Amino acid sequence: MRHPILAVACIAGAFGLSACGGPTGEEVDRAFQGVNAIDGTGLNDVMLKAADPEEAVRYFQRSAQDEPERLEFQRGLATSLVRAKRVTEAVPIWQRVAAHPEAGNDDRVSLADALIRTGDWTRAQEVLNAIPPTHETFERYRLEAMIADYSENWAKADSFYEIAVGLTTTPAGVLNNWGFSKLTRGSYSEAERLFSDAIRQDADMFTAKNNLMLARGAQGNYALPVIPMTQVERAELLHTLGLSAIKRGDVSIGKGLLEDALETHPQHFEAAARSLDALNATTVN
Repeated sequence: MRHPILAVACIAGAFGLSACGGPTGEEVDRAFQGVNAIDGTGLNDVMLKAADPEEAVRYFQRSAQDEPERLEFQRGLATSLVRAKRVTEAVPIWQRVAAHPEAGNDDRVSLADALIRTGDWTRAQEVLNAIPPTHETFERYRLEAMIADYSENWAKADSFYEIAVGLTTTPAGVLNNWGFSKLTRGSYSEAERLFSDAIRQDADMFTAKNNLMLARGAQGNYALPVIPMTQVERAELLHTLGLSAIKRGDVSIGKGLLEDALETHPQHFEAAARSLDALNATTVN
């Protein structure tokens, strides 16, 4: 006798659930759209950070074509084009993004970055000048420093570099740029210090290591510093030091460094061999 009552209760409960808690078709669609939006945002991040740049360009091109009203797809396309070194194509898209009503100051900084990459320093400065001074970010000051460098406004460049270094937890790139600025000015000891600081921040930054050799070589210091380096890097740094020595007129020291570079490299070091051959030919003549 209890089974029919139980069955009725279950049926009533089922109807109650469908009436009170069951999602309608429209609600299901909205729920799926929400999930897709979250997944899409996550995929955007993956494509921007981890994907092959050209693959990311194709992804954002398709997405921007399908949903042209979504600013994040335009922004992602511009960013991916820069990563793929297709900066000329990125500039007009960054301009479109920066002019959008929902754009922020970070978008305008990115436009200035793209303009600098194409060599349009004047327009980049104009874009940065239009950004309120209260927008104090690492990227903004990094670009301000580069523009001041280009204009040979050394005091302003040093000020901006110093501010940028204080606004990031990964200052190796800025320290390297600052050091190169000092190198071009002939401030070799200051450049050496900044390159050394960059290497301490990022032991894998070969550009800073090579620049460090240029700074030391310009001072007549041809000893390899105690820094992390692979055997291949050691050979390449000896090569740089050798060329620096020759440039300063210390030909015999330079020749010895080139020979050390050839012996140190685990394979045939074509660049060092060519430099040595050219030096020997000049000496014979």
